[in-house]
Amino acid sequence: MTASEPDLSAGPTRRPTDGEIDVYGLTHQGKVRKSNQDQFLIASLEKRLVIRETSLPDPARVGRESTRLAFLALVADGVGGGAGGEEASRVAAEAATRYATESASCYYRNNPEDSEAFFEALRQATTRADAAVREHAERDPALAGMATTLTLWIGVWPHAYLLQVGDSRAYMLREGELRQLSRDQTMAQDMVDQGILSPRQAPTTRWAHVLSSAIGGSVAAPVVTRMDQRWGDVGLLCTDGLIRHVSDEQIRQRLETMTSARQACEALLNDALEGGGSDNITVLIGRTSQR
Repeated sequence: MTASEPDLSAGPTRRPTDGEIDVYGLTHQGKVRKSNQDQFLIASLEKRLVIRETSLPDPARVGRESTRLAFLALVADGVGGGAGGEEASRVAAEAATRYATESASCYYRNNPEDSEAFFEALRQATTRADAAVREHAERDPALAGMATTLTLWIGVWPHAYLLQVGDSRAYMLREGELRQLSRDQTMAQDMVDQGILSPRQAPTTRWAHVLSSAIGGSVAAPVVTRMDQRWGDVGLLCTDGLIRHVSDEQIRQRLETMTSARQACEALLNDALEGGGSDNITVLIGRTSQR
């Protein structure tokens, strides 16, 4: 868990209006998979949860009253063959969204400066999602072993909070520099951290996509990070179906030259499909622009 204080010297410090937020998300089955086990959600938290776009089959199940504007986005990549992965990502996304919405409401009603309380609330979102996935699997033997990644971003201006479990990624483009905000929770990354593998070797090893932490898995180890938000930042959440075929440099170029969030999402999806499209692909992009 890390935290950074916002730099309020760059650009306007007021909260962006809805009209100053350009955000879009999409998901695609890819060229090889027979089903799409990814889920995503983009929502604003106002007096109620207003879903902008989602692949969840029953969006009404995640709606709960809130008290003040924040912004929420998530991606979840199911693990397990057949219906298991799809069910795991759906159940986890719904449970985490419900709890995060309730937590954001409490955050604003009580002490918005109490970051540690919000860190703990987001970690509890993982616990709730993990329990929901396990309970779902217990009711249906065909779903045994199902699990999912979960990458959830909440913007509470001028801060943002990132909850990470698994290897779906979060990036930020700021002043032309692309930075990966999340850490892949994979066996390969663990080996890199231990000095067993080099960063260059990690993507090609058989451990590259073996999760060391997952919702519903043997270990669910959430990492919560707080960061500052600035006007002009571009954020991206994605599942590994994108990064299997699209390099960080390609992502940086697409974000730097984007004309809209939708255009950039569609361009990156096409890049991934042209690169092979071997997995489900989900991309969410958001940015602020002063009018």
